[in-house]
Amino acid sequence: MTNWDSKFEQIIRSYLPFLPPEEKLDEETPLREYGLDSLGIVELLSTLESEYNLRFSEEDLMLETFANPGVLWRSLTRLLSATG
Repeated sequence: MTNWDSKFEQIIRSYLPFLPPEEKLDEETPLREYGLDSLGIVELLSTLESEYNLRFSEEDLMLETFANPGVLWRSLTRLLSATG
């Protein structure tokens, strides 16, 4: 199980209109099935870059990166460790 911070979970949940508040968000939750569309991906990307003060690389700008929270968190932490 990936342990992300509460800020990450709060941000992700704000882009998932079909995920009930009481439902657990885990690393395999399919983001697109819960309402993350292409516009949402762009907005989510911008929010994460702003909140974590980083820039996603071109290799991270693929649909697979936004498939589920686990992949997205691993990309984010890799970027954070590279800039930190």
